[in-house]
Amino acid sequence: MKLTKIVILSFVCTSLVLASETGIIAQAAPETLDQSGSVSIKGSVVTNPVDPENPEDVVDPGDKTSTDGPLRIDYVSALDFGESKISKNGRTYHALAQQFFGETGPRGSYIQITDQQAESSGWSLQVKQNYQFTNPIIQKTNEQDLKGAVLSLDKGWANSSGTSEAPTVMRETIALNSIDSAYEIATARTGSGKGVWTIAFGASDTNSSDQPVTLTPVVDKAGKPVIDSHYSKPVYSNSAITLTIPETTKIHPVEYQTTITWILAKLP
Repeated sequence: MKLTKIVILSFVCTSLVLASETGIIAQAAPETLDQSGSVSIKGSVVTNPVDPENPEDVVDPGDKTSTDGPLRIDYVSALDFGESKISKNGRTYHALAQQFFGETGPRGSYIQITDQQAESSGWSLQVKQNYQFTNPIIQKTNEQDLKGAVLSLDKGWANSSGTSEAPTVMRETIALNSIDSAYEIATARTGSGKGVWTIAFGASDTNSSDQPVTLTPVVDKAGKPVIDSHYSKPVYSNSAITLTIPETTKIHPVEYQTTITWILAKLP
């Protein structure tokens, strides 16, 4: 089925900061992400971000990137893997959970979509990784990329405070193992996916939708909670979003980044 692309949103997927066993590197803050977007349809307001577990509640995640138009992306979580120590094995890193200002607790990373088209023929949401995690300051060019590293999204689910039929979300793990290839995240058939919808990866232990709990508190060596200086809240990791690096890949104690592109397309 032919798709008509109407919204393309790209952003720098958070860095993974890797430290040696003795080194300490400050965690990269989400607000440092360089986000940008473009859209081909104009003339509609942007919906405020809502809580993916309680979509009737408006939330404040801080800095955000969005598009406009009757079919639009309202918000995308800035994926952040924080800092981790380099090891020879067990090289699977969990993303940090989405945080908010105010009373709302941590959530799985999510994307929010609004469909206000007069005649909705449905839509498709895809994602792609534009290039491998990399750091260009590494002197040996053949070691700048995290060769073979795979970003994976799992435990996807949709939620809304509206009454429209829900879009279909890919429940199995989506491994972005082919760079610059688009992977389908969700599809809304004709008449479904209307209004405001969130598609989250993972959930907290307070969710009321029977979603698997994927959030875990992050603690220091003394077992004390690590505090996010930006939100002044305890940090949580989210096992639904992972980055796996092969044991044979050379890792330096630096910050690695990539760019993720989200594609929201109108079905004909």
